[in-house]
Amino acid sequence: MSVSGPRLAPLPPEHSPALGDQFASFLKTLGFVPNSVLTMQRKPTLVRAFVQMQAAIWSPDSTVDRGLKRLIAFAASRAAQDAYSMAHTASGALHFGIAADKLAALADFRASPQFTDAEKSALAVAIAASALPNGVTDAMFAELRRYWSDEQTVEIVATVAMAGFLARWNGTMATPLEDEPREVAEKHLAPQGWSAGIHGA
Repeated sequence: MSVSGPRLAPLPPEHSPALGDQFASFLKTLGFVPNSVLTMQRKPTLVRAFVQMQAAIWSPDSTVDRGLKRLIAFAASRAAQDAYSMAHTASGALHFGIAADKLAALADFRASPQFTDAEKSALAVAIAASALPNGVTDAMFAELRRYWSDEQTVEIVATVAMAGFLARWNGTMATPLEDEPREVAEKHLAPQGWSAGIHGA
């Protein structure tokens, strides 16, 4: 696929002063406002809804470890071939305490001793749910339920579903990747074949 730049360019934050609180939430957690959101601001109500959903998924009150949730989101993004979100979620996973060697081991997580059976059940569902058509089976979901409560199951599936939304958004918009997640991806993901692709223009 040949793309010379974003299909709809990110707008500067000052374009939408009314979204100051939403942009501030990203500055606090990431240090920058993602280009995906800067593109989205053409529909302010969508930005507000997106920020609310993100806040619910990544809340400090999460009953699933937030580092693991970033790893689950990374697995989903990888399965959907969303290079933009792979970079973001890899950066988030490392920030929340996931070791670099564990991130690297995700490609063969089923055989890796670095993952518990509970983590493997969540990652398996994340990857299967990101396939087209959805590949989650009753047996996979039952395995997930062996280890995770109803609330945790909802959190895990919400994490995967948000990754699906972002995969469609970023792949369609050709969202340009920001410097910080790009640097993380080039260091930790490129050795396994990652490239920015359409997000590097």
